[in-house]
Amino acid sequence: MAISTARLSTPSSNQSVSVVRLIQNRVEQKMKRALPFIIIVVVLAAGITLAWSFLRSNAVAPAPPPAGNNAPGAAATANTPAASNTSEPGAEPAHALGNANAPVRLEEFGDFECPPCGMVHPVLKNLEAQYGPAKLRLVFREFPLVPAHVHALAAARAAEAAGLQGKFWEMHDLIYENQKAWHDAFDVRPIFEGYATTIGLDMDQFRRDQASEFVERRIFLDGKRGHAMGVQGTPTIFLNDRELPFETLAPDKLKAAIDAELAAHP
Repeated sequence: MAISTARLSTPSSNQSVSVVRLIQNRVEQKMKRALPFIIIVVVLAAGITLAWSFLRSNAVAPAPPPAGNNAPGAAATANTPAASNTSEPGAEPAHALGNANAPVRLEEFGDFECPPCGMVHPVLKNLEAQYGPAKLRLVFREFPLVPAHVHALAAARAAEAAGLQGKFWEMHDLIYENQKAWHDAFDVRPIFEGYATTIGLDMDQFRRDQASEFVERRIFLDGKRGHAMGVQGTPTIFLNDRELPFETLAPDKLKAAIDAELAAHP
């Protein structure tokens, strides 16, 4: 009996080329579908890298502790905050109430739209009246938190423009005392112009000054000082260049901190 053997078929050269091209087409299609996702991953990675580099470059090195009444180079105690880096002077002259040689100096970095700043405002006003200019000097620094507070920069400009006509504190008080009235307004400019009219400003000059480079420069310099001193939010208050913890801004605790400083510098 004859036994037939099956012959294995082998692909021709044309068939091999067709198979290769089919594989290449499928690979290209898969790459095209995956390409958008690859681009997104690369962009995200680059963004994260840049953000990390920015944060590291803007990190504020911890300031050395003040010597105070201790030996030079002694570490600050838990009850004595370390002195802050005051190498940046801020806008000059600073907006200040009280004698330059007063033993206690409170320097506030504030945002006019910040609700806690609005709550601290009457506390500081009461302390100013209680201690008087011979014992207490109050300094206000612009630190608008933009873009979180959409009207903070406009409020800072209005206060600084009023300051150019010698009415900074009058505008400062009106803006804080009426914070709830303008906080949700779409356009705060007519509201602040109303305050300017109330305190008797030259309106043409007020409008020009709000948009001036000089006002922008003052706000920038105060912010630069704040960043150098480690300010990260508002209100941040320094007592004789030492940052006060937020929880000590309650009226009784802030008064106690002032009394302790006065006792240390009779």
